[in-house]
Amino acid sequence: MTAPVKDPRSFLSGLFDAAIAAADPAPAIRANLPERPKGRTVVVGAGKGAAQLARAFEQAWDGPLSGVVVTRYGFGVSCERVDVLEASHPVPDAAGLAASERLLREVRGLTGDDLVVALICGGGSALLPAPPEGFALDDEIALNEALLASGAPISAMNTVRKHFSRIKGGRLAIAAHPARVVSLIVSDVPGDDPAQVASGPTVADRTTRADALALIENYGLQLPAAVVGHIRSRPAECPLPDDPHLAGNSVRIIASASLSLDAAALKAREQGVAAHILSDAVEGEAREAAKVHAAIAREVALRGRPFARPCVILSGGETTVTVRGNGKGGRNSEFQLALAMGIDGLEGIDALAADTDGIDGSEDNAGAFCDGGTIARLRAAGRDPQALLADNDAWSAFEVSGGLFVPGPTGTNVNDFRAILVK
Repeated sequence: MTAPVKDPRSFLSGLFDAAIAAADPAPAIRANLPERPKGRTVVVGAGKGAAQLARAFEQAWDGPLSGVVVTRYGFGVSCERVDVLEASHPVPDAAGLAASERLLREVRGLTGDDLVVALICGGGSALLPAPPEGFALDDEIALNEALLASGAPISAMNTVRKHFSRIKGGRLAIAAHPARVVSLIVSDVPGDDPAQVASGPTVADRTTRADALALIENYGLQLPAAVVGHIRSRPAECPLPDDPHLAGNSVRIIASASLSLDAAALKAREQGVAAHILSDAVEGEAREAAKVHAAIAREVALRGRPFARPCVILSGGETTVTVRGNGKGGRNSEFQLALAMGIDGLEGIDALAADTDGIDGSEDNAGAFCDGGTIARLRAAGRDPQALLADNDAWSAFEVSGGLFVPGPTGTNVNDFRAILVK
């Protein structure tokens, strides 16, 4: 039996809420508490949900602790024993630089009896600027701005970032030696590679400076010559997983896009709507990924294949945007504008794409709703959808058409959430 969906936007919002609940830090932390140490417990962390992770850890931990985490401006929550700092995202600032120095100081001078708990989630790369010796914050800002505009996937961006840093690529864990480091990670990267989340401040991986240099060339990144020169040098190499200073450390993924999509699918099925998960690791240009999703939705709507109607099509991962215009928006809003163009004129299709941290790009929306009438509403308002897309101005498109989705900061981050309902 299937039930009619009377309010598509409410239905889709409910699926988003289910996905967020599945990434709730409190139960995830309780299920992954490390063994208490003989010595001190020090908490460090970074990311858009780091403050919520810290508060959950405080509430669950039976013993003394201290520490510091950094999150995006406006994303902080009060903690009793962990200091919560705020800094800029997605472009680093001086507050982030000070936060990086504070985290490094926090873990230095510990002993083998001490425990460092690293609470890491998406957004930490920008929140932890720490340029190499001899470089300034402006150099790391230039690197981040070039990466953000390049259209490179998150894995490529983080490979480059960790080879121009004193804290990323496992270096925070090196600084904590000989203390044991337990990393509790909320994954926002396709494939859930813990070394890629927040550029892996406590997790080493096998990427090299040669890999970083190849990516700089492949994506045509225009970087200061001195920055590229450093990445060519031996000090740019990150510690490898077999580094003896990392022995005894552990890494746990406590929440991910996969788990959240499963929860959204279950929520849909409980309401009598079949749910199909395409992938939790969709990457590439947002507008190109939208074309594929639109083609699938059209096939379902017009021919009832490959899925029977009604159904909801789900996907996650992290798309990218190569910035060529001067508009407002983010990858989920841009995905939705391109999707709306692909389903233009089709009744019975409604969709939501949103960032699970609650903020998509430059404005205060997490993403947007669209349907088969979105493009007609835009044109009726005198706006050209193609021109808006070309200017990377998806926010304006949905501000005009009434599709902005603004849930506010969620306290977690497992990347993009996309749901397409075909009635």
